[in-house]
Amino acid sequence: MALNNRLWKRISLGAATLVSAAVLTACGNSTQSSTEINWYTPTEISTLDISKVTDTYSSIAIGNSGGNLLRINEDGEAVPDLAKKVDVSEDGLTYTATLRDDLKWSDGSDLTAEDFVYSWQRIVAPATASEYAYLAVEAHLLNAGDINSGKNTNFDDLGVKADGNKVIFTLTEPAPQFIYYLSFVNFMPQNKDFVEKAGDDYATTSKDSLYSGPYTVEDWNGTSGSFTLVKNEEYWDADNVKTEKINVQTIKKPDTAVQMYKNGELDLANISNTSAIYNANKNNKDVVDVPEAVTSYMVYNQTGSIPALTNTKVRQALNLATDREGIVEAATDTGSSAATAFVPTGLAKLTDGTDLAKYVAPGYKYDADEAAKLFEEGMAEVGQDSLTLTLTADSDNPVAKAAADYIKQTWEEALPGLTVEEKFVTFKQRLEDTKKQNFEVALVLWGGDYPEGSTFYGLFTTDAPYNYGKFSNAEYDEAYNKAITTDALDPDAAAADYKAAEKALYDNALYNPIYFRRTEALQNPDIKGLVRNSTGLSVDFTYAYKDTK
Repeated sequence: MALNNRLWKRISLGAATLVSAAVLTACGNSTQSSTEINWYTPTEISTLDISKVTDTYSSIAIGNSGGNLLRINEDGEAVPDLAKKVDVSEDGLTYTATLRDDLKWSDGSDLTAEDFVYSWQRIVAPATASEYAYLAVEAHLLNAGDINSGKNTNFDDLGVKADGNKVIFTLTEPAPQFIYYLSFVNFMPQNKDFVEKAGDDYATTSKDSLYSGPYTVEDWNGTSGSFTLVKNEEYWDADNVKTEKINVQTIKKPDTAVQMYKNGELDLANISNTSAIYNANKNNKDVVDVPEAVTSYMVYNQTGSIPALTNTKVRQALNLATDREGIVEAATDTGSSAATAFVPTGLAKLTDGTDLAKYVAPGYKYDADEAAKLFEEGMAEVGQDSLTLTLTADSDNPVAKAAADYIKQTWEEALPGLTVEEKFVTFKQRLEDTKKQNFEVALVLWGGDYPEGSTFYGLFTTDAPYNYGKFSNAEYDEAYNKAITTDALDPDAAAADYKAAEKALYDNALYNPIYFRRTEALQNPDIKGLVRNSTGLSVDFTYAYKDTK
């Protein structure tokens, strides 16, 4: 997705106002509009907790029922939402957000600058155990690291302060991605009194949540497979929110969703889950591209519970025995492409226009003969003549099932002595299993949260919560930390650091990239004003409506 290049200059600017008081208005004010949109997700949402959400589908509910200082518009620009402007100091270390007047929570109570301060404090609090706390730390937010690690227990020392109707952020070093944090779902405001009164029940159901955005969530009991987004009359720009209700249900079978779309029961249906569905529908006039920056990759458990996976040669053999082109053809021949690196194409570019993915690509290839040689050598080093590995993948994702089947077949053919057992669990269960290292090899997906390389490379540092394999590589850590500190204001220098980090991953076979996902969908052409994002909130209904004219 094209992004606002004026914002994305590594803050090589003067004491400028990055975003000013532009009003987010929907187009086509004279048209009639339907009051409901019917949507779906392929799996249930898991939480409404702003500080703890990690998955795309829960983020759809949270991102549409929550506001933030900024919001990403249809051009990929971070523009004012709950703030009427955000000023950035000349040195890029101070962000001052001025709130709109008379902001309200969905219950009619006042929404204040303190609600933003509390939300940032809550996400870095060790007791919250947020997997996204590292973003605040890596953005160099003052004292975020010490507070998150427990070294500093005074939350008032965090570099987020309220001053009347202003929220002031203090960084110790520039962080060019920080402007996008001000639109990110995990940093939306939270009301301290409401959270503390709800206690352990907070955000476990739609009734145990409070909302600051264009919609509220209704009819979600914590496990139900559906929920409803209902227009929030207290939202600052409610007059321009045209849709009264968005009905969201869980539909796990892709062909069911397509049939429901054709029956007029849904306004969207993904056609990229299987080649058969894609080929049958790709020429439909309602097909649209769904922008996304997503990489599928395999994680190796390197904690020592599977000794062979701690051997570099064994992992190198597995990587060389991975036929990425074959996986795409067999499992996701719907426009996706074989991965050439960890960071996907279309996420970010160097100043000369070179795609970051192309620049950092270290040379992944399929070589069965070399794989067999390294596997034999590695197995000898660990004192084994055979190996059984369990490959975990999502049971509710047809692509994952087909990919796992293909990987099993090609690995076993290329590597004598290897047996691959498949384990299929729900998306929700796989998230829990990978977080707790309850796996041997896992097939996972990661979608970028903002349009810069750190949203991917930040996953694999030694202490990163998303480093599911729990490996540690000093060369990788050094290159990544240089990108977000010394070279933070120089996109090309940072790209060179990411290239070095990618090489460390490749040389040591610390993970295994599979494909860059591309998705197409059938979408009701009557829907206008819908915002799709390749990173962050994937679909924004704020100004979406059905033009029934």
